[in-house]
Amino acid sequence: MARPSAPAVRDVLLMATPSKNADLRWFGGFHASDPFPAFSVKGRKVGLLPGMEVGRAREESAFDEVLNLTAVIADLRKSNPQAGVADAIVFAALQRGVHRFRVPADFPVGLYERLRALGLALHPVGAQQNERGAPEVFPQRLVKSQAELAGIRAGNAAAAAGFQAVERLLAEAEVGQKGLLRWQGKILTAEILKEEAQVAILRRGGLCDIGLIIAPGDQAVDCHCSGSGPVRANELIVCDIYPRHVASQQYGDMTRTYLKGKANARQRKMVLAVLEAQRRAIKAIKAGVTGAKVHTVVQEYFKSLGYVTGLKKGAYVGFFHGTGHGLGYDIHEDPALSTRNPRPLVVGNAVTVEPGLYYPGLGGCRFEDCVVVTKKGSEFLSAHPYDWEIA
Repeated sequence: MARPSAPAVRDVLLMATPSKNADLRWFGGFHASDPFPAFSVKGRKVGLLPGMEVGRAREESAFDEVLNLTAVIADLRKSNPQAGVADAIVFAALQRGVHRFRVPADFPVGLYERLRALGLALHPVGAQQNERGAPEVFPQRLVKSQAELAGIRAGNAAAAAGFQAVERLLAEAEVGQKGLLRWQGKILTAEILKEEAQVAILRRGGLCDIGLIIAPGDQAVDCHCSGSGPVRANELIVCDIYPRHVASQQYGDMTRTYLKGKANARQRKMVLAVLEAQRRAIKAIKAGVTGAKVHTVVQEYFKSLGYVTGLKKGAYVGFFHGTGHGLGYDIHEDPALSTRNPRPLVVGNAVTVEPGLYYPGLGGCRFEDCVVVTKKGSEFLSAHPYDWEIA
């Protein structure tokens, strides 16, 4: 006789810091810099907040119920002096008739063991994906709401303000000895460009809380090199800005490549190739097309032009990263536009499109915009000119 299957575990338990954890930010709609637990109960959201955060959480959050974690622990310690967060979670869950939870793969292991010892059944998920390619904890996060899309657009508007600042400084800069750019009487550096960009981004409601990239010359061949030091005329400068829109907590992510002076034939060919690759990738995006297919469009186009990808002297050159990635509450989310995503895109996916080419001696080039997937194609979530050559 077959054993009856265990009931499906639907409710989720989280323990994280919202400022560092996109799942909890999405779930509770509440920004805080300290960790706290939260869980679902038959579609309702319960947050256990430290006493100092309770009032604000009840006013600002999306929790249906906000419990005072400090007070719950204090009450439990009247009979159990060793009671802590785990005891409070078990107490609150059992009061609401919940005995088992799904937990994300990055759930704190110490708390996990303590909760199991106290009798809660926990089922780790999230390390794998379901058949639709969606994270198992909150698959709904892959399809963006109109409010989330508005936040991504706002994040990208802040990024565009950063590009405007960079363009202004490059236009104002003069070419000095040995091709070094000078601005306001001093050598122009990547650090100065970053500082001016971040001021402009802040004024547009954005925050570069995980940095930004302004990488001149061969520094950009390492596609995640932040960039530093002097900027020279006639060299490519990769400028990748990915601010969080403070009000909505959504990330924008855009890249532009610049050159102060006059591009040579090889530089111009590479820039135009990357721009065309991005155009082709965006044209290929629509519901039902896989992320891998979009990536292949870019790979085949670069290959047709003779751009070689592979290891050279121990470092990758050519087009060696994905064409794009999802974004929202995290800067990098599913779905990916790469060979690791053979699943179809769906309406409401928000993705970056950022092909690039990188060769020592020539430099790096990348252009990046964000789109939302629609039934027949995609719509832009970002807007800024592609005027890359600055006299």
